[in-house]
Amino acid sequence: MNQENESFHRPTPIDKEVSWDKTQVIMSKTNPFGIIEYANEIFVDVCGYEDYELMGQPHSIIRHPDMPRVIFKVLWENLKKGNNFHAVVKNLAKSGRYYWVVTDFEIAKDSNGAIANYFGRRRSVPQEVIAMHIEPLYKKLLQIESASGMEFSEKYLIGFLEEKKRTYVEYIKELMYEHEKVQSANQQTETHVEEEEERGFFSRFFGR
Repeated sequence: MNQENESFHRPTPIDKEVSWDKTQVIMSKTNPFGIIEYANEIFVDVCGYEDYELMGQPHSIIRHPDMPRVIFKVLWENLKKGNNFHAVVKNLAKSGRYYWVVTDFEIAKDSNGAIANYFGRRRSVPQEVIAMHIEPLYKKLLQIESASGMEFSEKYLIGFLEEKKRTYVEYIKELMYEHEKVQSANQQTETHVEEEEERGFFSRFFGR
């Protein structure tokens, strides 16, 4: 993957969230190596970089130092195999502020079957899910990476998911689906959701 341009200076993180319309979908297109070829207006608005600052840069331009590297390792392993992957990610805006999203990908292949592009969609994640489940896990993974390296943060993540009897994607889906059900119940709406709808949660969530 290409490195950021020499003129690029990663902003200093500040503990403030970006204010953005969380009903919107952040979209981008990259080449097989994660180099940005397109970013929609919402992406530009939320991350704070202009279009010309994003084009030709690796998507890691918005990587937040609070993110464990192992999450990106697992994400890229799946994408390179042609598999969609739903990851919860904390991103770093140009201002130093942060914003949390969950990912969804469409993978375009050329006539030879090789991956040509990744089309990424990202939507906001409920704050309760982040605070109660994602942040504690990611902080633990980051601590392990700092002390013992990514190999052992990956071993911890595998053990954590084995205990849950879930894959990473299944675990994320379950957290968000259960939060959605609680919200529906709090709003006194019908919550008789079929099992098939739960299985297709991310398709519905991303409008696919």
